[in-house]
Amino acid sequence: MNIAASHSSTPRWFAALLPLLLLSGCGQPPTPAAAPGPPQMPPVPVKTALPLHKPVAEWDEYTGRIEAAEAVEVKARVYGYLDKVNVKDGDVVRKGDLLFVIDPRPYRAELDRAEGALEQTRTRLDLARNDLGRAERLHQSKAISEEEYDARTKAVRESTAAVRSLEAALQTARLNLEFTEVRSPISGRISRELLTVGNMVKADETPLARIVSIDPVYVYLDADERAVLKYRRLAQASKGTGTGIPVELALMDETGFPHHGVIDYLEPRLDANTGTLRIRGVFHNPDEILSPGFFARVRIPGGTPHDALLLPDRAIGTDQGQKFVWIAKPDGGVEYRKITPGALFGSLRDIAAGLTPEDQVVIEGIQKLRPGAKIKPETTLLSESALERHNTTAQP
Repeated sequence: MNIAASHSSTPRWFAALLPLLLLSGCGQPPTPAAAPGPPQMPPVPVKTALPLHKPVAEWDEYTGRIEAAEAVEVKARVYGYLDKVNVKDGDVVRKGDLLFVIDPRPYRAELDRAEGALEQTRTRLDLARNDLGRAERLHQSKAISEEEYDARTKAVRESTAAVRSLEAALQTARLNLEFTEVRSPISGRISRELLTVGNMVKADETPLARIVSIDPVYVYLDADERAVLKYRRLAQASKGTGTGIPVELALMDETGFPHHGVIDYLEPRLDANTGTLRIRGVFHNPDEILSPGFFARVRIPGGTPHDALLLPDRAIGTDQGQKFVWIAKPDGGVEYRKITPGALFGSLRDIAAGLTPEDQVVIEGIQKLRPGAKIKPETTLLSESALERHNTTAQP
């Protein structure tokens, strides 16, 4: 085959058109492919709720100690051997109940002796008075001397004084016999007996048992000067209502403050060493759950109730020291809202400024939110149980 002939057979029109094709390709840059946009983020699932609108009061909380309103150590007023024990350990007793008996026989014998001595002396007094009557008649007729008349008068006076003395001795003997029966001076619950039958009891020395009153009981706590001034102003404001300053109490294993009482005493003088003043509250205790010696949580109102907008503390975020919440918008977005928080009541925080009762607030899922985020809200209601469970005790 003739190669040269093959090359020369290329059409001439193609050779002339080739430069034009190259020029058109160089003058028009290629169109770039469209870049894909950022992926669309799905709505963030959150829970929202209206703030709880409720009146609350701030309370000051203390640790107090329960004490009996009355307590007594039972002792005998006379000495002798313990003859009877009429109570069991832990019994509830009433004022005047017979608790113990000291052997009464020596005191009964002493009473009999005092009665006999008094009877003898009264007989001598009657005789002396008769003698004095005769002496007065004889003295008027000058039948006896002045010395004899004075002696008869003296005998009456001596016998009269002796009768009075023996009457006092008889009364003492009666009291001593009565004191052999040891009776309860107060109503309350008795401790275990400290002596058993047959033991020697010394008058006013040997303790036989202890009794504490059970209803009502006192609780004592110490408050600083600022708090006491506040309570005194509240007491002045409540004068005429007949209610006094309320105080509430909870034992260490109790939720809330189920026991209610009133402040009935403030010490008149501040303790200079501690800077505190002793306060006493009184509580009814019909079921005896408040035992003397127990420690308890005690709270006193620190102000009058006020309307509050309350949110769970977990719904509040912090941004460089500024507190904020997320507000759900009708278009599915969120609004960053600065707020001023107040006191904590249980698990709910009082929002002092920055919120309205109509705001739907994000209460769960705030850590997933950013400005411009879209949300998928699940609306719920805030329960008052968070307040009831904690009984609206204000905390910082």
